[in-house]
Amino acid sequence: MKLPILIVAPLLLLCAQVLAQAAPPPAAENNAVTAFVAVNLLPMETERVLPGQTVLVEHGKITAIGAALPIPAGARIVDGHGSAFLSPGLADMHTHSDTSGDLKVYLANGVTTVLNMGEASNGFIAQIRPEVNRGKIAGPHVYASFEVDGSPRYGHFVVSNAEQARAVVGLAKTNGYDFIKVYNNLSPESFAALADEGRKQHMPLVGHGVTAVGLERQLDAGQVMVAHAEEFMYTTFFHPGQDGKPAPADAAPDSAEIPAAIAFVKRNHAFVTADLNTYATIARQWGKPAVVERYLQMPQARYLAPDRRLQWGGEDYARRQGDLGARLAFLRLFTKQMADAGVPLIAGTDAPTIPGLVPGYSLHDDLQELEQAGLSRYQVLAAATRVPGELIRQSLPDAEAFGTIQVGSRADLILSEKNPLDDLATLRTPLGVMANGNWYPQTALQALLEQVAGKYQRAFMP
Repeated sequence: MKLPILIVAPLLLLCAQVLAQAAPPPAAENNAVTAFVAVNLLPMETERVLPGQTVLVEHGKITAIGAALPIPAGARIVDGHGSAFLSPGLADMHTHSDTSGDLKVYLANGVTTVLNMGEASNGFIAQIRPEVNRGKIAGPHVYASFEVDGSPRYGHFVVSNAEQARAVVGLAKTNGYDFIKVYNNLSPESFAALADEGRKQHMPLVGHGVTAVGLERQLDAGQVMVAHAEEFMYTTFFHPGQDGKPAPADAAPDSAEIPAAIAFVKRNHAFVTADLNTYATIARQWGKPAVVERYLQMPQARYLAPDRRLQWGGEDYARRQGDLGARLAFLRLFTKQMADAGVPLIAGTDAPTIPGLVPGYSLHDDLQELEQAGLSRYQVLAAATRVPGELIRQSLPDAEAFGTIQVGSRADLILSEKNPLDDLATLRTPLGVMANGNWYPQTALQALLEQVAGKYQRAFMP
């Protein structure tokens, strides 16, 4: 999304934040061995449920799975009583959160992995992120992209030629980023240099459609992921007229072009972010000034950082002309056809930069939108578990496996009252979540939310 760069907190303040939260909340439990017993298991490598299973976790990794496993002495027992369901933790593969507060809200919603897609502060990348990934601060495991553009129009880091593009890849790698995120206004020369240097330094490209290149050529050059399904509308489906102007907001692409787009995505084994709720949320406020105020009154808005509340109020979607309904309907059809064709879809939300998208909550709304678009519940859940794990494994070979419940995988787990394959909404109220080696029962998750809400409420008090 084309948004202005955010003002970030000073480095000293971020340092203090890390030091103040250098240990998990008291309610989080970090035993060496955890045994989930009498659980109905959704391993998610295929569509199946295994009843009456025991899952052993040691030092944050799954070490054994079976129906009758011996429990090590001193292990913490999480009893599913034969009725609870254990499935992989959820992943939001497009976020712009860079505070420990946001990460706590994600975790409380069962999100155990996030991909920050750009503009995170140096303090977040260098200090908060490592502490979260080590389990010292409550939150999901964080991957990060360094965002690069060819124009200062949207406030992103800018490169103007191939030499600068190559240099920025090394800079991002040195500073601990996992991906290079390409943005709309890069020159063809800069994009080609990013792709070539990214291959050499094992920094895969993800991101937008580059206007001067086009998504087909981008994927052919090695870009591994498209950050929004709607990017195809800007660089693939719409063809500007002789005046060079973009299509009006209320115009939808021709659905007859969908098969060709799917073909080049599959040819390149690329991943696409299925962010239907993001576009639907924008569509609801497009040209409607009162909608943002309603978003700010949502119960979950109490978990939104004060600076984000101010940002939401300053967005200009309400002043736009036209109606995005036709485009939204097209995206639903496009997403459904991609899923049916076997395109690897990943869930992502762009939270919290878009008004109406609160971290964590927006992911559940995206899962609901995907189901309403006609995807099966297994397809939807896979987009937030197994497929994100495949993206990371293929892009970052040294990364830990996650996204399925298998021996050797990172123990990203969510315990729910019902079978998510019967009702995805059960994941909105997890009975407990395991992330980064820590187990958070439901009471601890609620305590995280109250901690964040209390902090933000005090920020507004005189």
